[in-house]
Amino acid sequence: LDDPGLDITAGEEFLQKVFQILLEEGVRKSMDVTQKVCDWKEPQELRELLDLELRCDGEGQERLLQRCRDVLRFSVRTGHPRFFNQLFSGLDHHALAGRFLTETLNTSPYTYEVAPVLVLMEEQVLAKLRELVGWSSGDGIFAPGGSISNMLAMNVARFRRFPESRSRGNWDLPRLGLFASQESHYSILKGAALLGIGTDNVHLVRTDKRGKMIPEELEKEIQRVKAEGSEPLFVCATSGTTVLGAFDPLDAIADICARHGLWLHVDAAWGGSALLSPQLRHLLAGIHRSDSVTWNPHKLLMVGLQCSAFLLHDSSVGAPHPEFPPWDASRAPSLILSIPCPSQGLLQRCHGVGASYLFQRDKFYDVSLDTGDKSLQCGRRADGLKLWILWKAVGTQGLGRRVERAFDATRYLLEQVKRREGFQLVMEPEFINLCFWFIPPSLRGQESSLEFWDKLGKVAPAIKEKMIRRGSMMVGYQPHGSHVNFFRQIITNPAVTRQDLDFFLDEIQELGWDL
Repeated sequence: LDDPGLDITAGEEFLQKVFQILLEEGVRKSMDVTQKVCDWKEPQELRELLDLELRCDGEGQERLLQRCRDVLRFSVRTGHPRFFNQLFSGLDHHALAGRFLTETLNTSPYTYEVAPVLVLMEEQVLAKLRELVGWSSGDGIFAPGGSISNMLAMNVARFRRFPESRSRGNWDLPRLGLFASQESHYSILKGAALLGIGTDNVHLVRTDKRGKMIPEELEKEIQRVKAEGSEPLFVCATSGTTVLGAFDPLDAIADICARHGLWLHVDAAWGGSALLSPQLRHLLAGIHRSDSVTWNPHKLLMVGLQCSAFLLHDSSVGAPHPEFPPWDASRAPSLILSIPCPSQGLLQRCHGVGASYLFQRDKFYDVSLDTGDKSLQCGRRADGLKLWILWKAVGTQGLGRRVERAFDATRYLLEQVKRREGFQLVMEPEFINLCFWFIPPSLRGQESSLEFWDKLGKVAPAIKEKMIRRGSMMVGYQPHGSHVNFFRQIITNPAVTRQDLDFFLDEIQELGWDL
């Protein structure tokens, strides 16, 4: 124990070499259109190439460096200009620097004492996001993904209506009713199951042909649920649905929620970044009337996984929950009485348990900065740092231009799809989700055939398999409602050029020509 148990010099030498590999293999090649998007291997072959077994003895530096190269070589290059597969893509150098800083610091922003810089950064970033929503006050926390942010909204909504639910559970509550559109994210159903509300009590509201919730149908569902003896609680509107990119009419939905006293949550995980653009923020008109918002900057802003903000409008304060006071009850009663009990916001009253080894009341600084008790987690990544670095680098206007560039790229691709024979739109895009079919020559003119749609539904999977095996690009497909499989093209990467978009259509046409 007299000497360190780590070889610090060797470790630094290893890191320097790894950083060089990251820059060459992970960054430069990831953004180079002459490189493959992926080097596809079947699972068994990949297992053998990677030698995944963990052994008793360690390996030397050169072998480890080769393993780092192999990880990068055989992984999908999501920063590639021809990766269009998910609602995230691209690689921003400033945000990546923020991710390096986060990992290097290796701390959790639950208390100011262990993460002073990160706590203050998170406070500032959340305040700026709330300002863009249209709120001058409120609360929030970064969560591990949009699904958890949506579940936080459901839990806080239940707590505000039924504060006793956090200690007594659902036993004494009426049967609750949650409402979301047929196009809503599946996390609403998962959240209902996790929170004990039950998926049977999630009522999916009809949408119009563009995928937007129909307010009149929401009103009908609420009335029906009331008539059946349940108590409506929560409405989730969506700003940017996953497949079609639809934006629900927030003002009309807010009117209904106000009339019935329901919590309005807006899942803007995908579309929230449109608030940064003066040209596009109208898509979220009425979002300021919501009670809570989910917003994922790791999607359209290219911050890097993961970065999801749960934003809360409520700025009320109250006493901590009596069953979980934020102090150690074993301490001397006289000391407890001498320390005033701090008031807490709704988020902390809902989730806080006041662990005495973290959230002591008698610290020498302002303990309101110990924000970790607002979260469901204990240990938590500082996901706000990379967004703060990126924002500092390009500014609010730069972020807005990034969103507008993605929108403009989608409009260019839309016009090309309309001009090319064999490409057929599912519908005109409202946002940057471009959905279309490619009809091979063998199926053209057969639209009236009974087998046409069944055969067309097999085209997108076949083309995708070819492109992945070739490594040329990657794009998603899915069936949707009565529609057979179609491509959903998403552009979020500002490195994408007109040439990349032309290549995208050329490649689909080439790969699907002989189907």
